[in-house]
Formats: sequence, structure tokens, C-alpha cells
Amino acid sequence: MDPETITAAIANNVRAQRAHRQMTLDELAARSGVSRGMLVQVEQGRTNPSINTLTRIADALGVTVARMVEVSDTPVVRVVNAADMVAFPHGEASSARLLVGTDAPAILELWDWRLAPGEHHDGDAHPPGTREMLTVLEGELTLTVYGRSHVVGTDGAVVFSADRPHRYANGGQGPLRFVMVVTEPRETPDH
Repeated sequence: MDPETITAAIANNVRAQRAHRQMTLDELAARSGVSRGMLVQVEQGRTNPSINTLTRIADALGVTVARMVEVSDTPVVRVVNAADMVAFPHGEASSARLLVGTDAPAILELWDWRLAPGEHHDGDAHPPGTREMLTVLEGELTLTVYGRSHVVGTDGAVVFSADRPHRYANGGQGPLRFVMVVTEPRETPDH
């Protein structure tokens, strides 16, 4: 999917979700930690926000990142073709692809991550109760949660509380690829 379509979808979805909650730009800025100026640029489709910025906005609105990048309404069965998946480049040869996500009945996202040797990604703390599960398809992941590191090798899996800062790192010599599921509690910040 082309970046302009995704940027327009993000702009429309952030505006719609904020309006649905009768939230001002200042309220969303305070809840998300994203500046009012950046929110204006996002809502006007003038910028393509980073994963961390989009995550902070989605968390403040009580929805998934998948809902923020969704181009159309979701039918009962939704097949997402590779061309329609949203990729977030990270570093020289790394990326995170949001494969699919849903808000109801559970908030879930499915991600495909690739990190080049020496690369890492620092994830912000998600809302309380958020969990992440992942399996390593290739390479070796060093997962750091709350300052403690855990090594997960090929075909290994891990589940952790993602409501604290965390880091995914490739300390190995070869590529790292892992698939991750994020699940968040249904409660919205309005409660």
C-alpha cells in the first residue's frame, strides 16, 4: 500500500477517534505525550508518524495501531494481502510490519519484525495489562524488559507484560526475524 494512502488513513482515523471521544487536541496531547503540533500534522495528513508516536496516540485513544492505519471498515472475514500490510522501516535493513489487527471483541495486533545485526527497537510502555507474545523464526532475540535481558533463540517463544519499557535487539551476526502478538485490555482511557 502506498504511503500517501496510509498517511491519509491515519489522519482520518485519528480525527474520527478523537471526535468520537469528544477529546480536544490538547487533551489528546496530554494523554499521549505527543505534542499538539505533531497531532495537528498527523490529523492533516502532513506527516507519517513513527511506530512509537502512533502507539502513544492509539494507546491514548484506547484503540490499536491497526485501527489507526486501517483504510476501510472491517468485514466479518478480512483477508489482508501482502501489498496492503503497513511496514515501518527501522534503521538500514530492519522493519516492523503490521500484518493484521482488530479492536473487537479483543484488542489484538499481529506483527512481523526483522532486525539487522546490531539493530534494536525500544518500545514504550503500553497501557496496564498489555501482554506481548512472540516467536523467533530466525536468529536470536535479546528481549530486555524493565532492565532485565532474556535471550530467545530460533523456534523459541516468550510472553511478557508490555506495560513497561522494553527493547528488542539483535546482538547476533545474522538477521533476526520474529512474529509478535500484542493484546491489550478492553478498557479505554475514558474509564
